[in-house]
Amino acid sequence: MSSIEDVIVIGAGPYGLSIGAHLHGMGARFRIFGTPMYTWRHQMPKGMLLKSDGFASNLSDPQACFTLKHFCDQNRIPYDDTRIPVALNDFINYGIAFQRRFVPQLEDRQVVDVVPEPGGFRVTLDNGEVAHSKTVVVAVGITHFQNLPASLSQLPPELVVHSSTMQDLEPLRGKDVTVLGAGASALDLSALLHEGGAKVTLLARTTELLFHDPPPAKPRSKFSRLRHPPSGIGPGWRSRFYTDAPLLFHRLPQKLRLKIVKSHLHPAAGWPMKERVIGRVPTLLGCSVQQAVPQNGGVRLDLVRGDGTTAEHWTEQVIACTGYKVDLRLLTFLGGELLSRIDGVEHTPILSSDFQSSVPGLYFVGVTAANSFGPVLRFAFGSEFAARHLVKHMAHSLNIRTTPDRAAASVSAR
Repeated sequence: MSSIEDVIVIGAGPYGLSIGAHLHGMGARFRIFGTPMYTWRHQMPKGMLLKSDGFASNLSDPQACFTLKHFCDQNRIPYDDTRIPVALNDFINYGIAFQRRFVPQLEDRQVVDVVPEPGGFRVTLDNGEVAHSKTVVVAVGITHFQNLPASLSQLPPELVVHSSTMQDLEPLRGKDVTVLGAGASALDLSALLHEGGAKVTLLARTTELLFHDPPPAKPRSKFSRLRHPPSGIGPGWRSRFYTDAPLLFHRLPQKLRLKIVKSHLHPAAGWPMKERVIGRVPTLLGCSVQQAVPQNGGVRLDLVRGDGTTAEHWTEQVIACTGYKVDLRLLTFLGGELLSRIDGVEHTPILSSDFQSSVPGLYFVGVTAANSFGPVLRFAFGSEFAARHLVKHMAHSLNIRTTPDRAAASVSAR
């Protein structure tokens, strides 16, 4: 019979790898499944810059020693906490180096089924193998939750795609492309497409494009830092509260938590994108897509402006940078029986203060936990809190003791 693990982690992005690093450091019996940094490697456009600052783009290891800065210093990559944008490729390589160093047991396999059984869960992999565990941590990130507006859902896939499929932009060189959205992905893609030779139009409901403020040329005064303190998800006291006190956020009334997660941090791009978009990429702002119809080998978008007037816009290709919406029903490895036992709100899990769902032993972290712990769980920055808090809880609940060999290996990794 196969052994029963303490923990199985599903997902190998910043959250899964951080949790794996802490479990490995304490000597837990665990397995972790997924392709390392999959979303970043396969669902982000080449040449993209992260919106998050360098200091906010770390994964979490037990000694907090292998930061992005440490990786960049080792590899002679220019780095600054705020003044140098983080290139996508550098972040990917950092994540892979982190995995090799702290989570060497990662198995590049996909979980296809999770079923409760006495004493834990039965987990089936895509190669037919079955594993057993007392607990399961779902750390899948945004990969499964692409949000395509209903107005575009009837278009054939060759005419409309979600931004998550646009890693290689070269096939769109010379094409007429319309990008929908006003957030970081929309503005990044618009700039990259324009610079890559496509004829781009940016279409958005908002009447103004927003960009983060660039870092000040001189250090901010104490008064300025007090008025607008920095945080891993942006400046301001509200953001600072959400990053520093996710357990207090968890105690807020559910209705208020949902409202905050939906409304905090309006769509905006990183500061380097402003000069690459404004005055370079044509825009149609203050417009909503009422209907999308295939026409003449492309798409006719029927638009409604804010004042109620209408317009038409034709394009060869629509790219929907319309974000992600968590819906547990899209996680096909959670069968109907298991889904029916997970208490939820708006198709997201309701979690305890230790990330545990209503199904004992089943935990959720990352974007799926944002409605319970706040906006910080939508960012890689939240992986530090999630990994340390969750693994500390598991060490107690599973009675895991750090083994000398693992402890020594964790220290030597420094």
